[in-house]
Amino acid sequence: MGLFELAVAGGGFISIGALEALAASGSLARRTGSPGPPSPLGPIASSTPRSPPRSRTKIGTSLISLVSVSVLSILFVVNSLISVTDAAGARDRVGSALQLQVVPVAALFLLYSVAGILVNLLSSFPLSSSLVDVIALFAFVEEFLVYYFQRKDTSGIENRYFDLMLVPITICTFSTILGLKSPKSAFPRLARAVGLVLQGTWFLQMGFSFYTGLVAHGCWLHGKSRGNYTVKCKGHPEYHRARAIATLQFNCHLALLVTVVVGVYSLIAQKNGIQGDFAKYRPLGIEVQSLGNHAQFTLDSDEDVDDGIREEENAGKPKGAAIELSANGYGSHH
Repeated sequence: MGLFELAVAGGGFISIGALEALAASGSLARRTGSPGPPSPLGPIASSTPRSPPRSRTKIGTSLISLVSVSVLSILFVVNSLISVTDAAGARDRVGSALQLQVVPVAALFLLYSVAGILVNLLSSFPLSSSLVDVIALFAFVEEFLVYYFQRKDTSGIENRYFDLMLVPITICTFSTILGLKSPKSAFPRLARAVGLVLQGTWFLQMGFSFYTGLVAHGCWLHGKSRGNYTVKCKGHPEYHRARAIATLQFNCHLALLVTVVVGVYSLIAQKNGIQGDFAKYRPLGIEVQSLGNHAQFTLDSDEDVDDGIREEENAGKPKGAAIELSANGYGSHH
């Protein structure tokens, strides 16, 4: 792969992630948006169902996303086959093996996209959406394993970039699992969109860091074939500096992505009228006033209250009571 191939892959992942984020944000806006009060002048217009247009919009966004996944998967397969042919011409067996393991991953994503398109278009297709998500889960797991075990050269700087690529793949994997557990929730889909966008930006970063002058100082690209390359450095100081630069670049990508996601979501929330449940809260002064109309509070302690109760009981007893003690008809008066 070269700069052009990595740029196409990065742009494809970013586009798919953006479509997923828009679909998830729209679904979240429809679920949490508080509708306005019905108008007494137009009860018929206010009761008109609006679910079909929303469902068409959701299906349209999903179809565009699935078609993009299928096109990108086909491009990955074609690029891998071209790289295998180039490696065979250069008698590079390692390059052929590295590119052949990309084909099954792209094939799984292609199967996921085709199955999703058929499920959305054909209501009688004998496959549920949860099974389609299971195919996506297996594809992400296989992609994770490919990057985790791709260590053909332990001294290459590209291994650091591959290790950092595991972070967005893990996000996509766990978000897909959460989506299987809670299919009606929009947050797993939004998290997967974030992971896809982060993969795309990191593909772009790898292209510029490997194939342009932005490579770390003291390092250079060494390639045996089109799909077998490594980034070598002069010594240990340059090697550790290049690894630190890769980590810093990834942190910048992550921070930028979080900022963009928060900003875009706030704009979508403002546009769709997402509001919080502020109607459940009332000012504290109203509560105090309502309580003050019914009861009066004092600062008397419990002991003062008990003394008052005893005084009331003593006041209820007659003070001039006489006790007579008689014996054999004689009594003493006190």
